[in-house]
Amino acid sequence: MGIRLLGLGARMAILVVFAIFFIAPVLWLILAPTKSDHALITSSPFSFGSFHNVAQAWKHLDAYSDHLYRRWIANTLIYSLSATAITLAVSIPAGYGLALGKFPGRKLILTLTLVVMIMPAASLVLPIFLELNALHLIGSVFSVILPFSFFPFGVYLAYIYYATSIPSELLDAARVDGCGEFRILTTVVLRLAKPAIAAVALFSFLFCFNDFFGPLLYTGESSQHWTLSLGLAQFRSLYQVQWNLVMAATVIVMTPVIVLFFLAQRAFVEGVTLTGVKG
Repeated sequence: MGIRLLGLGARMAILVVFAIFFIAPVLWLILAPTKSDHALITSSPFSFGSFHNVAQAWKHLDAYSDHLYRRWIANTLIYSLSATAITLAVSIPAGYGLALGKFPGRKLILTLTLVVMIMPAASLVLPIFLELNALHLIGSVFSVILPFSFFPFGVYLAYIYYATSIPSELLDAARVDGCGEFRILTTVVLRLAKPAIAAVALFSFLFCFNDFFGPLLYTGESSQHWTLSLGLAQFRSLYQVQWNLVMAATVIVMTPVIVLFFLAQRAFVEGVTLTGVKG
């Protein structure tokens, strides 16, 4: 009994060390904006200052961007929500067809989806840029939305969920009752696949919201079409010495994502954990 308790205590100690290792940078990021630039270097990393610097960072961000930060917030939400909506419109039926459909070339399409999913994103930048340039979309809203509209991981996640968690007997019963495939998808499958849909939507939204390279490449120098990630990078170049203001701006940009994750945490975790488990 004593040996078991000793082993349990050792495992708990190791877990606590790892927890501190991962939580410490996040805690420092939250506390850094509350201190002055001098106090950030001289004081304890985990001491608390005041919220004055957060308000100051917001004021500087407003002045630096010439009031464009509101436009950047709107652009980021428009890009992310639009790309997420198109991703769901593509992933839900595509995953259903690949998992439960029977048609020639199904395995080939699934293989190509996996290949695109594991390909480095940088290898697709030039073809996408040339295509958008040929369509005269560079610098427009669609130049950011369209490249993120096809999310291979979302298709694969939906495929895995449908293939492992949707009872085939339920679908066969719906077909016997005279339901077509589209009606089965909309009335039966979607009700059972809400966790997977939430997971795909959250993955897609966070990927678009946090992306920096895509908007930087496709929007050009038009600050009217920038996102928060681009604005934060420019803010850092302006205040690269005043790390407290940079951290304050980072916290401001991170807040919507953190709030969204906690609101959708239950559905997200359920969708990820149920994927791959036979229902």
